[in-house]
Amino acid sequence: MMKRNPFSLLLLMLLVIDLPAFSQAKKPVFSGNPLFPGWYADPEAIIFDDTFWIYPTFSENYGKPARLSKLTPEQKELQKNTINPQYLRQTFLDAFSSKDLIKWKKHPRVLDVENIKWAAYSIWAPSITRKDNKYYLFFGANDIQNDQQLGGIGVAVSDKPQGPFKDHLGKPLISKFHNKAQPIDQFVFKDKDGQYYLIYGGWKHCNIAKLNDDFSDFIPFDDGETFKSITPEHYVEGPFMFIRNDKYYLMWSEGGWMGPNYSVAYSIGDSPLGPFKRIGKVLEQDPTIAKGAGHHSVFNLPGTDEWYIVYHRRPLTTTVGYHRETSIERMYFDEDGKILPVKITNEGVERRVIGKVGKP
Repeated sequence: MMKRNPFSLLLLMLLVIDLPAFSQAKKPVFSGNPLFPGWYADPEAIIFDDTFWIYPTFSENYGKPARLSKLTPEQKELQKNTINPQYLRQTFLDAFSSKDLIKWKKHPRVLDVENIKWAAYSIWAPSITRKDNKYYLFFGANDIQNDQQLGGIGVAVSDKPQGPFKDHLGKPLISKFHNKAQPIDQFVFKDKDGQYYLIYGGWKHCNIAKLNDDFSDFIPFDDGETFKSITPEHYVEGPFMFIRNDKYYLMWSEGGWMGPNYSVAYSIGDSPLGPFKRIGKVLEQDPTIAKGAGHHSVFNLPGTDEWYIVYHRRPLTTTVGYHRETSIERMYFDEDGKILPVKITNEGVERRVIGKVGKP
């Protein structure tokens, strides 16, 4: 009978004992949905260097009430214009950062109306970009209902993505209705040639305008127009644009933001000006998971063809319209470049690290 080496036997026992732990370590780690606690809507996701960032709208108190912003007498007077008392709570923006899409750090009050003297409430749908080592945060304010009210789309600036952001202009960048588009839900888009555009609009109208070099104004198009309508069929609000394989994807939200029919549709064009013909919906509720999935953003993992959609949705445990949570899913394309319908999940997405795609 062959005599066993005691050391070999011990090594074999250790391997057998540790096998379950080894297998468990290889299992993918998922983000889960929602990504972080709190009632947050309209999330804009973006990558700065090696960090994922999300800038959402503060939608409702969650647990401990948020502190009240310190308002000037003029801001208190502006608040009398609101059509909804709930909007008076939306006087600031938080941000969230992550190195791996799993663990998120909250950066409270990256922007506050205390630093934007003409803004008083309805601070909505932030959009951010980096230019010349400065971070520019575009936001909607005051939910203006006509050209006589003070408000619209503003821009704030900071040296850091976590702020604090200060007023860039001392006044709104867009303060009037153009082509019947309410000046809200702004998205700043950088084209391949380095030109920046602002795409925006509520009340079922979408505009695009060419930003000047320091984001203080707009440059007219060759035909003399400054604000061009690119409104696709069934558009309501929340535009977002990205480029893939030299094609321009315009996405937007449809339906009522407080209802279960809130959803995301898209179109494809050959330039930022389109024309954009609606192709169909790609994101909507799943009655077994969550309701009201919409007002989204998209990002691409650098160096890959991996695409992600970040959006808000209403959990099944509430019927309150303001109760919205930030979630994430993978977004896929077919061989013709069309976006496949997104399946909303509770699992979210796998862990990812910039520059280390697929590594645990």
